[in-house]
Amino acid sequence: MASRKTPARGGSSKTPARKTTTPAKGAASKSAGKTASKSAKTTAARAARRNTDSGPASLAGADTSDLMVQQGVDVQAGSAALPYNINKPSEYGRDNALAPPEGAHVKPSELASASTLSEASQSPKTGSRAPSGRNSTIAPLDRVRADSQGRAITTNQGVPVAQNQDSLKAGLRGPALLKDFILREKITHFDHERIPERIVHARGSGAHGFFECYRSLRDITRAAPFQEDGKITPVFVRFSTVQGERGSKDTARDVRGFAVKFYTDEGNWDLVGNNMPVFFIQDAMKFPDLVHAVKPEPHHAMPQAASAHDTFWDFVSLMPESTHMLMWLMSDRAIPRSFRMMQGFGVHTFRFVNEAGESRLVKFHWTPRLGTHSLAWDEAVKISGADPDFHRRDLWEAIEAGEFPEYELGVQIFTDEQANKFSFDVLDATKIVPEELVPVQPIGRMVLNRNPDNFFAETEQVAFCAAHVVPGIDFTNDPLLAGRIHSYVDTQLLRLGGPNFHEIPINAPVVEVHNNQRDGFHRQTINRGRVSYEPNSLGGGCPFQAGTAGFVSFPEPVRGEELRGRPEKFAEHFNQATLFYESQSESEKLHIIGAFRFELSKVTVPAIRERMVSMLMNVSRELAEGVAAGLGISGVEPMPRAIERVPRPEVKQSAALSLLAHPGDGSIRSRKIALLVCDGIDGESITAVQAALLEGGAVPRLVGSFVGPVVTMQGETLQADASLENEPAPLFDALVLPDGEKAVRTLALNGRSAEFVKDQYRHCKPILVLGASRMLLEGAGVSPVMPDGSRDPGIITTEPGEDPSDAIAGFVEALGRHRVWERETDPPMV
Repeated sequence: MASRKTPARGGSSKTPARKTTTPAKGAASKSAGKTASKSAKTTAARAARRNTDSGPASLAGADTSDLMVQQGVDVQAGSAALPYNINKPSEYGRDNALAPPEGAHVKPSELASASTLSEASQSPKTGSRAPSGRNSTIAPLDRVRADSQGRAITTNQGVPVAQNQDSLKAGLRGPALLKDFILREKITHFDHERIPERIVHARGSGAHGFFECYRSLRDITRAAPFQEDGKITPVFVRFSTVQGERGSKDTARDVRGFAVKFYTDEGNWDLVGNNMPVFFIQDAMKFPDLVHAVKPEPHHAMPQAASAHDTFWDFVSLMPESTHMLMWLMSDRAIPRSFRMMQGFGVHTFRFVNEAGESRLVKFHWTPRLGTHSLAWDEAVKISGADPDFHRRDLWEAIEAGEFPEYELGVQIFTDEQANKFSFDVLDATKIVPEELVPVQPIGRMVLNRNPDNFFAETEQVAFCAAHVVPGIDFTNDPLLAGRIHSYVDTQLLRLGGPNFHEIPINAPVVEVHNNQRDGFHRQTINRGRVSYEPNSLGGGCPFQAGTAGFVSFPEPVRGEELRGRPEKFAEHFNQATLFYESQSESEKLHIIGAFRFELSKVTVPAIRERMVSMLMNVSRELAEGVAAGLGISGVEPMPRAIERVPRPEVKQSAALSLLAHPGDGSIRSRKIALLVCDGIDGESITAVQAALLEGGAVPRLVGSFVGPVVTMQGETLQADASLENEPAPLFDALVLPDGEKAVRTLALNGRSAEFVKDQYRHCKPILVLGASRMLLEGAGVSPVMPDGSRDPGIITTEPGEDPSDAIAGFVEALGRHRVWERETDPPMV
């Protein structure tokens, strides 16, 4: 047994070192002075003996009774230093509510705060006692990472497993034995490896990174990430689809979650948003109805991860406040090219609060450095079959390759007085604040630079919550936000097994946690001491309230009757839906019409289709008639509005609402390009293209009829690392067709080649046609000329044997545009 030593104390045994808040300073000093008296020591010793039913008189040479006496003396001194609750008067009155004082406390001795006198006994398991005033469960994730390289298998109790291939049996052909604890532990753990999936946002992908503040925002917020120029805050981000189950596809038409957990030096802040800045409903009361409507229909559990069915459109067609969100959902925003190429929004209006307690309203915007790009619908459908993990794989591979996704954080900041003058209500989550009214100011950047070590432990167990804010960030009275503040925590209680989900490493803050919450399922913290309540004197008043150094809610005036209802401003449902539609490019408008047409064609009840068309008549006659024509509907009148006097919108067009407003930096970094190859190709031109693409940071892949070696016309060998069979055209951003007459004739005989070319053309991808491969275009029915007779800017051609340098430069330029939307026709030409 280790020798017992008296623990170091925080101060003299007679007068403990202490920090105390006024006005009890004099009283505390007078009381503390009496604690050294012999009578107090005797009283404390007796108290200690009364609290100890049994135990040896000494331990390893130390007189336990002396320690008990000293502990009693120290406890008495600490309690006497707090003769009454000096903070009680500060619990009353408006001024005190605005500026709460720090909690009264003293620093107790180490003995006084101990749970047990035996804590000086140490072992490889117990370690040392808890350091004074520290929570040692908070540390970088290194403390919970495990690696089994070079190690033998053990049970969960650390027992080495001699043989991991067979269960214990009575004879080689005999029955398995119940006493096989190794088998039982392994199977039992396996049976319990799944936890309930999220009701929404079940399918997700995550990454670690950091946020860097551009400049101090102390004048408008005391929020920790924004306090210094260049300040770095670690983050974890989870992207997700909303309606699909955990095993659904990535490329469904859906909202995407964009949730960021900031591990700040004042606790965790979760900015839990989406890739669309508005939502379907105005009040959280309707959230269960919305999700029930969009989820698979309960009688047959279909369709999965799709809104194209009766119950969803029945619900939203009766909820005209959903119209604005439907415009976003039917736009290309709902099928992003990549998580790395989509915006994120905080959705709600929040508050920034500075050190002086002054507040401004704020809305949050994330904008990707690579620009905002989307998939074509036909492309998204084909990708879901070829690679249902398309977005997950894209994010993972980009980070592994060092192409770290980067997003700029921008804010719209405005006052309550400004908000009151808008024609819409900023508390209405179905509305945006147009950037023409309040510009977006960039305030920092986020870089995702590390993939998780373990998907379950990190991405699946991460728990976001709209209620997780830090001092300097506060809520508004948005009725949808009010429900989210409750709902997220309530969900995690079920998913993660109880109230201690904050102790799961990925959820733990980087600052220490100190409170009086105890016990519950899966508790990890071993709290030292006997005190688990506040106020107290036995623990020196610790932990104590932080006062104005802590979170103080903004004192927004509240006055009104208790009512179930919404403000009149919430009743205008169509102005911003019209704004969104009129702000789109012509190709984007056609996509919106096509999306409504497709979704409503899946609705089996004619009355619901007609109701939706009547709703869209209030948005745009062009839109409504385009949708109606595809559904065989005519003569539909606009749906009656919920408001008689429609307010005049301040903005009728906003360029920022089009995906084309954020093209990115124009680079081709991480774009994936297919270079078709087979025996007999001109290796020199293909190699030149490959080199130029690599230099630009793109990912060129040699795609053959089969994976393996390809011999060029120069006699050199190239390796095709993908095939027309296993990586079809929709998985690539652009296409290069090779020169070499013999090779082109061979490719022309492969039906998959024509299909590859046709899909690349139909999805408006850039195509580089080297020399003889123009034959492949013709074989797929593709023309380098646009329907109006002009040259297709996305098809770049060369003559056989021609130096491809200029063509390669033109191809790279076209690739930087992402798509050639001018080429698109409805229906497609090929």
